[in-house]
Amino acid sequence: MALVLTEEQSMLRDSARGLISDKAPVSHLRSLRDNKDPTGFSKELWHSFAEMGFAGLLVPEEFGGSGLGFMEAGVVMEEIGRTLMPSPFLATSVVAASALNRGGNAAQKSEFLPKISNGSLLATLAIDEGAKHRPLQTSLQAVRAGNGFKLSGAKALVVDGHVADLFIVAARTAGAAGEREGLTLFLVNPKAKGVAIERTIMVDAHNAARIELANVEVNADSVLGEVDQGAALLDGVLDIGRGAVAAEMVGLSEEVFNRTVEYLKNRKQFGKLIGEFQALQHRAAELYVDIEITRAATMKALQALDADVAKAASSVAVAKARAGTTATRAVQEGVQMHGGMGMTDQFDIGFFMKRARVCEELFGDANYHTARLPLRKDSGLLRRFAPRNERRERYLSLALLQQPLDIQPLREHRKLASGPSGHWSFGLSQYSSTPFSSGSRRYSASLTPWSLAPSSAMPADSTRCSASASAGRVG
Repeated sequence: MALVLTEEQSMLRDSARGLISDKAPVSHLRSLRDNKDPTGFSKELWHSFAEMGFAGLLVPEEFGGSGLGFMEAGVVMEEIGRTLMPSPFLATSVVAASALNRGGNAAQKSEFLPKISNGSLLATLAIDEGAKHRPLQTSLQAVRAGNGFKLSGAKALVVDGHVADLFIVAARTAGAAGEREGLTLFLVNPKAKGVAIERTIMVDAHNAARIELANVEVNADSVLGEVDQGAALLDGVLDIGRGAVAAEMVGLSEEVFNRTVEYLKNRKQFGKLIGEFQALQHRAAELYVDIEITRAATMKALQALDADVAKAASSVAVAKARAGTTATRAVQEGVQMHGGMGMTDQFDIGFFMKRARVCEELFGDANYHTARLPLRKDSGLLRRFAPRNERRERYLSLALLQQPLDIQPLREHRKLASGPSGHWSFGLSQYSSTPFSSGSRRYSASLTPWSLAPSSAMPADSTRCSASASAGRVG
């Protein structure tokens, strides 16, 4: 499938962009932060979101939703990323709605999904218990008691937890922390006896909470999915959330890039526009290519989720990891190219840097997701190199490019130098022709045209590409 939006998806993007850019620019987030808004988002805007059908985007039509797919949810998340709009869309309309739709029984779906669709119910997933995202390390205990369970433990970084009307809590009904078997998801009322909630405003001025459960009683009807078999359901729901966060980071990165390029075109230094300096042009061009490759990886992941959530884990891992590193690079370049004022709170670029840092950690950072990537049997190169530190981006790039991708060609300002063979030379990290070495062997990779003529199954301006890797002795 070509990595381009359909006409319907483009219309959805334009509709979301019009509402979000008009009602929730970055100044909207700044105002909420400065005024210490107790909710952390605009309820009025959320109701407008629901009226336009965005709140029920992933809710089946039979429950009052639009019944659209994860690609469409990613389109909206990308627009949210452009303005840093604080919204329950991710926690409620993407993650919680997906959990209920995939794991809920008929009664649970009928009770909660219509309310999510009309915007009257806010729900969130409570999964992490430590400083890092480690789902299998869940230790919150669920002990059988009568016709139900008693839950005891704590959760951290519960997105929108202080305003949620429903918690979806991951607990351990059997086994020990680190084991897949024994995980169960529960629907918990935040107002139930024994639930304590502490709002924690994150560095990016978005909402999160810590929750503590002290012998909270839930009945058997509150189990989402099957007892002790919640790991598979949780994996799918988390991958859906990761794909959505990756899309948000693509929108964030592109907005930072556009703002930075505009600044380069207007800022003068030494009597010249700083955009005329070749070093800055090169940095901007490399960032643009990085964003486009990440956009392709994210669209591929969302398409994979639409096709089969259970088989999308590798694509999602690549997309989330690449989106995190790309967003980090985008905001760092943005701050540096803006100079000293890029470090000030009065300038909006700092808000993007803070949000990028939170999104990088949310549902797993790049290190977590590179570790998730399966090593192909025919890939001695991937086995040879550990996915960490400075090799991480190279590892991710090769993992992404091992499978043929339909990408738009790098035209005009996107182009890099083309060799006599017609190959587009990219490094595995910065997309330059520089190889990397290990011991006595040197490795390099390049994007090469799969076919010089466009494929009949693709748009006329697209070219199918795959990656090739070569190894040779150094010296």
